[in-house]
Amino acid sequence: MDQPYRDREAAFAAFGRHVDGGKAAIFGQLGLDVVMGERAGARFSDAYSDRRFWNCHSNGGVFNLGHRHPRVIAAVRDALEHLDIGNHHLVSGMRAALAERLVATTGGRLSGVVYAVAGGEAVDLAIKVVRGVTGRSGVVSARGGYHGHTGLALAAGDAQYRESFGPNLPGFVQVPFNDAGAIDAAVGDDTAAVLLETIPATLGMPIPSPGYLARVQEICRARGAKLVLDEVQTGLGRTGRMWAYQHEGLEPDVVVTGKGLSGGIYPIAATLMTRELHAFFDDHPFIHISTFGGAELGCAAALAVLDVVEEPGFLPRVAALGERFGAELGGRSFELRRRGMFMGLKFPAERAGMFAAKVLYDAGVFAVWANNDSSVLQFLPSLILTDDEAGELIATVKKALP
Repeated sequence: MDQPYRDREAAFAAFGRHVDGGKAAIFGQLGLDVVMGERAGARFSDAYSDRRFWNCHSNGGVFNLGHRHPRVIAAVRDALEHLDIGNHHLVSGMRAALAERLVATTGGRLSGVVYAVAGGEAVDLAIKVVRGVTGRSGVVSARGGYHGHTGLALAAGDAQYRESFGPNLPGFVQVPFNDAGAIDAAVGDDTAAVLLETIPATLGMPIPSPGYLARVQEICRARGAKLVLDEVQTGLGRTGRMWAYQHEGLEPDVVVTGKGLSGGIYPIAATLMTRELHAFFDDHPFIHISTFGGAELGCAAALAVLDVVEEPGFLPRVAALGERFGAELGGRSFELRRRGMFMGLKFPAERAGMFAAKVLYDAGVFAVWANNDSSVLQFLPSLILTDDEAGELIATVKKALP
């Protein structure tokens, strides 16, 4: 593939001048000098050398099905012969078809779908709707969590992402994750919703204690608040179930999805909600729009993603892969936090996740530390690894991190 710059140095220099100078400088200092080139399946190549990397970051789940999955590519190519993004004001068969499929993944409980371009926008919409329906303004979320960089989503996330931009919006309260007592104390008469990642990735993938999420749901039900689950990273098969909340037998009021819904090909996200909440748009049909949300090309990609994930045997295969990684990477210098193929490598020392990222990078494995707990390395390989690929990746990790 032809590159727009003659060499790595020129690419880094232009990126530093015009895109993000701080990022370019940090990556240069850490020796993370890759420029992404050709990519396919579970790996990508450096644009300026023969180095190849296992993608174990996967953009937080964007590449659940690997890079350039042939069925997603084929679906979008076919759609390009007939479609473009469509018009958000008009009825769309593509949006309707995808909505039906998404609703079915929840057993019909979440019967309404509103589309977005990215997870942050979809979280914003979730907060707007629960406030509109309940008439309340409070939102309780987890300290160290992450829900995106847009307005309301930013207000619900960790302070480090918003403090530089001024005071936070009123009504937003953060409490420790995995602490039902803190939720109990924080949810009051003006709480519209409790917003949680089912497993907070940026916080270091702490697996919720048995009964924690069920207790949160119980508190919400008792006090008239809505339970909003951010499944942007944990959803669409990553944990061995379609949605991570299904491991707990929960009945959320809202589920937010994105990232992997795109197949890594065309951006699309969605907010799934109960009929009670979705009925808000019956009375206010034009109160929320997203020009590119639910683009018909994105719907084609997402339908192909669901075709793959819902194939018989796919989810059991993910669960089995996770068990293999758990068995072969357990008992090492790190604690393996895992649900299905949603994994984090927890090291004893602060910032050890950053060190591990560099060690693995040098071994040909690309993974990123958890920004809100740098002792943890996020570890998200492709869900479509073959047995041989899984064996090769595991062996590489074991050699690099004894």
